[in-house]
Formats: sequence, C-alpha cells, structure tokens
Amino acid sequence: MRAMNMKTLISKTQLLPVLMVAVALLLTAPAYAAAPGITGTSFNLTAGAAFSSQPDGALIYSWGYGCASPAGGFLPTAISSPSGGCPDMQLPGPTLIVNQGDVVTVTLHNNLPAAAGNTSILFPGFTVAGSGGSAGLLTQEAAHGGTVVYTFTASTPGTHTYYSGTQGDLQIEMGLYGALIVLPTLAVNGLPNGYSTPTRSPATCHVAPTLPTVPTPQLDYRLAPAAYDNPAACYDREYLFQFSEMDPRIHRQAEEQAGLTCAAATGCMVVATEPYIPAYFMINGRSMPDDMDPNYALQYPHQPYNGNPHMHPGDLVLMRIIGQGRIQHPFHFHGNHARVLARDGNLLLNSDGASLAGPLLFTTPTVPGQTQDQIFAWTGQGLNWDVYGLTQSHTCNTHNATDGNGRNKFTTPASAYDPTSPGFDGATHEWCPDHGKVMPVAPPDPQAVANGLWYGGTPFLGMQSANPKPLPPGAVQQNPEAGYAYMWHSHNEREITTNNVFPGGLLMMLIIDPPTSTIDETL
Repeated sequence: MRAMNMKTLISKTQLLPVLMVAVALLLTAPAYAAAPGITGTSFNLTAGAAFSSQPDGALIYSWGYGCASPAGGFLPTAISSPSGGCPDMQLPGPTLIVNQGDVVTVTLHNNLPAAAGNTSILFPGFTVAGSGGSAGLLTQEAAHGGTVVYTFTASTPGTHTYYSGTQGDLQIEMGLYGALIVLPTLAVNGLPNGYSTPTRSPATCHVAPTLPTVPTPQLDYRLAPAAYDNPAACYDREYLFQFSEMDPRIHRQAEEQAGLTCAAATGCMVVATEPYIPAYFMINGRSMPDDMDPNYALQYPHQPYNGNPHMHPGDLVLMRIIGQGRIQHPFHFHGNHARVLARDGNLLLNSDGASLAGPLLFTTPTVPGQTQDQIFAWTGQGLNWDVYGLTQSHTCNTHNATDGNGRNKFTTPASAYDPTSPGFDGATHEWCPDHGKVMPVAPPDPQAVANGLWYGGTPFLGMQSANPKPLPPGAVQQNPEAGYAYMWHSHNEREITTNNVFPGGLLMMLIIDPPTSTIDETL
C-alpha cells in the first residue's frame, strides 16, 4: 500500500460539508496562531524526509528542515514548551528568531536520501560565511550524511526567508524552506527611538489598555514591541504567513527514486520539474481547514504552524508575509487595507527618513522569495452603523468626533492607526461617529461591509451578556461570542481548492473578537 493511501481518505463529495462545518466551528473554537519559533544564536538543523498531510487524505512525500538536537528556546515565551517541540523534519522549516546584531551560526546535517545528493541553505540579504562541506553553485553544500556550517551577522531587522541553494527547482518544491525573524534593536526603554506614549495608553508600544469588563488583561504574544526601530512600526499582535504550493507528481517521482544507491554530489534522481501543475496550496505548510487547527497540533507531526489570525478592534496586526513557492499568490484580505512597512527587511520610508512610504494594499502579491511586513487594523469605521451596540458608559457617550466645524475629522485609512484620536473610544476603539446608529442605515462601503449574521454571528461586537441592546427583528444569534469572521485567501480561485475541490488551499479566516474577550494564543 502506498504511504499516501494510509490515511483515511475523505471523498470529494464529503469534503465540502466537512470544510464548511470547520469554518463554522471557527466562530466558537479557539485555534490561534501568533508567530512561534525557536530562538538563540546557534541552530543545529537537519534536512530530512517525511510525509506531510493534506485535507483530502493524502500523505505527500516531502523534504524539510528540522532540529537535529533539542532547540535552545522557544518564542513567544508563553508557548515555550509546545507539545510538538521541534521535530527532525518539518514543513516549513523551524522559524528562527534572533536579535539584530547577533552573530548567528547554523549547522546543517544532510539526512536526505543519498539519491538526493548535496543540500544547503541560503540566507538572502545577509553576508554568509560557509565552512565544511564542498563548494556548490551558490553556497557551501553538505553531502549525504555530512554537515556544513553557516555564519552571518543578523544586521537587518524584520522578516526574512531561508531556503535550499541546491537544485532549487526540486529541493525548494519538496519543502526545504523556512522563515528567519530578526528582532530590532530598540531604545534603552525597549521602545522605538522617537516614540512617545499616546494619551490613555500604557508606557508600552501600542498595547491595548485593560477594559473594566475584561476579567484578565490582554495577553501579549508579540516577539517585540515594534517590527523596526521606528514609531510607526509598533504593533499589538503578529502572524506569520508563508505561502507555497506542491505538485504531487514531482513528489511522487522523488519518493519512487528515494531508495536509489547513489554517491554523486548532484544526486541520482531524474525528476521532471516541468511542466509545473501544483494541486496543493499551503499557508505555513497546511491547507484549509487544517491551517485553522492549533499550532503544534499532534495530528500534523511535521506541520507545526497554523494560519488563523485573531484580533480585537483597533489592534495593530503585524502581518509577516513570505512567498516560499515557485509561483506568485495574490493574498487578499477582507476588512481593510494593510500598510506595507517593509520588503525584504528594508523599511520603506519617505524622504524625511521617518514617515512610512509603503502603499496601502487590499491584495498582496506574494512574490517568490520576497518577504513583506505589513500593518493591518479593523475598527468598524466606515460601516455607518454601531457594530458594538455598547450602552454602558464609555467615552463615545461624550465624545466630539468632529473638527469643530461639524465635519468628520478622520477620512483616511491612517485614522485607524491612531486609536487615541478623538474619533475613537479610548478603551474599546469604537468609531464614535457611528455610536448609537441602528440598522438598517445607509449602505456602507461594499469593500468594508461585514456580510451579515452568518459571518458576524451578531451585528454587535459586545458580549450579549453585558449588552442589553437587542438584535434586529428576526435575527438569530448564531454565535454566542459575537465578533466577525473575514476570509483571508488567495485571489486566484484555483488556489482556494485542495486537489481541485473547494474550499481548501490558501484560505483562512480572520476572527475579530469582541473587545471584552481575551485572546489566548496557546490554545
């Protein structure tokens, strides 16, 4: 029996209702994401083979990087002891988290089949010294059973990628890639230089204040207060999205030839990597709905990372985006535009050297090999009705949200990035000009609309137990926790399928939780 037949298959007729149920469960079942990884300055990695799982029941023979010895540490610290640890092969490879200025050493052990030949790692954007192994076309390579050591200084903060520099058309396709996050050097107080604490906020870079109705403070799973040493790079929570794809025909050929006896540095496999016809599309190594299960879920021993962002209204969400595959994937997110901070670790600034110059995007082209850091926020601004339904005392009850001449002060997307501005409630981030407006009202911008009660569960973000305001006539509350769910997905229709069955592939849900709820990324 072939290995990919060992998992119980889900027929195509069964897949659609199964996946739709999974989406519905998102509104009640916690399965969060953050950006977990391993930390230190010395990493002992291995390149090896194992099987990755797909939601149609297939187990795909794959290659990947993993830990050759126990990891030195995990970040965020709240999930420092994940049940899955760092396996000896994972897809994508372990996220390496280092500090700016660190001298980083990566030792790579080649545990791929002998027929695969040599392998290696490239670290784009850094000056890398390699030792051991043998000289390859792009970098030092490790022979089968051998090792090579790479050393570089993590000079540039932000999100970076790493991947094989050997037979890239085969080895990257098979899964030899991962993420490198470099945390910035900040001022002495741990905040970006030039940052001043906004009114009504704690002296920490953009951490939302605790609400009187929240039983515990907002939990902090950030890797750093800011993505770069710039006040505009502050954020409240972060998520890593690595986009890739698989052509199962290539993986099947590699599996069939893995047992060949071989001593050649170039390997002995004859695998046709063209024409390229991928059938599986993945976020962080998983396809929908698997990407909505928790990090380190036991059912995916070689795919530890998920893709399931959560946020509160007004949170500044740092989106770390990497194109890890061979083709471009148009990453489309609903709810708001996102501001591009940086590409390939290069902060995009205007001529003043301080203010952001990156564009606002509603769809991000995930260019192969390119990384992007972006900031996303959602407040309900522009919907033109009260998405919170809050009646308890808060600042919107007494707020003047105009410029003194009766005009709305905030007409640009940038206003969503300043929750301390007069248009917003200082605690809940409610957009005050819409406070008390009922449905139905004038139609909102169709690009910003929350699509009805199925997606929102209720038209109010406030917890119903603390919110006496009733639902509209005839409405049925389908989600007791309220909130909103927006699809984040590829805008290429075929890429939101699993082996040509919809829904699947590059698809996940952004969950906007009520401001009165606590988001626990360890669940």
